[in-house]
Amino acid sequence: MAHVGVLRAFEEHGIPIDVIAGTSAGALVGGVYAAGLSIDEIEELGRSLHWRDVGRTTISRLGIQSNARMEKLLRARLPVTRFEELRIPFAAVATDLNSGEPVVLSGEGDLAFAIRASCCVPGWYIPVTDAQGRQLVDGGLVANIPVSYARDLGADLVIAVDVNAEGAKFLGAPHSIIGILLQTTMVVQRTAAIYQLRAANIVVRPRVGHIRWDEMARADELITAGYDAAIETVDDIRSLLEDQSKPASRWYQLRRYRRRVDAPKPTREYPSR
Repeated sequence: MAHVGVLRAFEEHGIPIDVIAGTSAGALVGGVYAAGLSIDEIEELGRSLHWRDVGRTTISRLGIQSNARMEKLLRARLPVTRFEELRIPFAAVATDLNSGEPVVLSGEGDLAFAIRASCCVPGWYIPVTDAQGRQLVDGGLVANIPVSYARDLGADLVIAVDVNAEGAKFLGAPHSIIGILLQTTMVVQRTAAIYQLRAANIVVRPRVGHIRWDEMARADELITAGYDAAIETVDDIRSLLEDQSKPASRWYQLRRYRRRVDAPKPTREYPSR
């Protein structure tokens, strides 16, 4: 829902979005936006969403639930479900559980499957198996903020949205092994995201660390946090866009001219008489 607030702020202030790369919740919101849902429609979808809509308990040694319901829900709600039909180029990042390599789903294929794979939280949801037989889980393990993949889609300026910037403040100091595991996961993700954030031109950091992941009823707070954080970056984004549209500066052109003038002239050798 914080991602929804960011998108709303950008739309209201005319910030163009040419390509999108997303991981986990970012893949969900980015994917449905690329498919053609409006901000209002995405917000309505988020407000009506419950955990039972995306997962169901199953008997498996690989996870507590299956998130097949998410894929079914997306097929029913999206105007298009193929990458080839998207209005905005989009990439979803998942993780190959066996190799540990990122799997970038883009260009062609099934959008609903790709979003489901990118959102497949390991240990909770059963891994999703693709046509190549790979077991895919949440892309946050390898690229929580997929800046480089946005550039692969052709982006010149990349705006990263880091909803984990504050960590999980709601957890407090861990008092159990579960708490330790959760905090450890957050530390690993934030450490892995450092180099990705450095590669972005702008980073939007919604202040949502105090809200638990299961508190979906606090949608208003999450949307507002995303919106406010995005508004703080609008002027900087516009400056970058203006700089990019300007022609080469005069001093640079002059320096190139001087290089040509000062270059030694080739000597001519005349045949002896």
